[in-house]
Amino acid sequence: MTQGPESHPSVTVYTPARLALYDLFILGFSCRFVWRCPKRHFLALYDRYASARHLDVGVGTGYFLDRCRFPAERPQITLLDLSEACLSKASRRLARYAPRVVKANVLEPLELGSARYGSVGLNGLLHCLPGTLETKAAVFQNLKPFVEDGGVVFGSTILGHGVEHGRLARKALSLYNREGIFTNLEDHLTGLERALANEFSEHHVETRGSFALFVARR
Repeated sequence: MTQGPESHPSVTVYTPARLALYDLFILGFSCRFVWRCPKRHFLALYDRYASARHLDVGVGTGYFLDRCRFPAERPQITLLDLSEACLSKASRRLARYAPRVVKANVLEPLELGSARYGSVGLNGLLHCLPGTLETKAAVFQNLKPFVEDGGVVFGSTILGHGVEHGRLARKALSLYNREGIFTNLEDHLTGLERALANEFSEHHVETRGSFALFVARR
């Protein structure tokens, strides 16, 4: 039987109980000590690029949207994810912004109506998606129609190659790929840059530890 996207381990792993520990364990401990890219670097991306009309894809707990500096007092935020648990957690956390919530698979064409966004965040998403970077590039193709002229797509991903993995990172990569939470052992820095270059007029990628941080502009 073919596994549907909603039953993929990268979606089902996010139970309410695990999300309760996400900020402390994943964003706090793992990012700093396993992947060697402290969460302040992700927050810096949001502070710099999140706009007054923002779409966040792969929302986690909404940690960075909760803490970042928006250029407007009442930003229009859309949260998009396949995980109901993540959408519920993030939307409650960001209730003061009354975010729009969309349950969808970003690897498939999106139905967002006439919405256009000045920024799209993809933080920690790509390494969880099934397939190769060539097939994951559908994410950029599907999002591009909803990015306004001059808009920015930014985010981060853990790569299998082209970054600097420490001993803990190599062990975690093996474990998470074996469990199906990650699918990134063949993801390479050059593949990410190629996927961005194919869809956007300009892009920039930098690496920190196991992560690649990227920004692309339409």
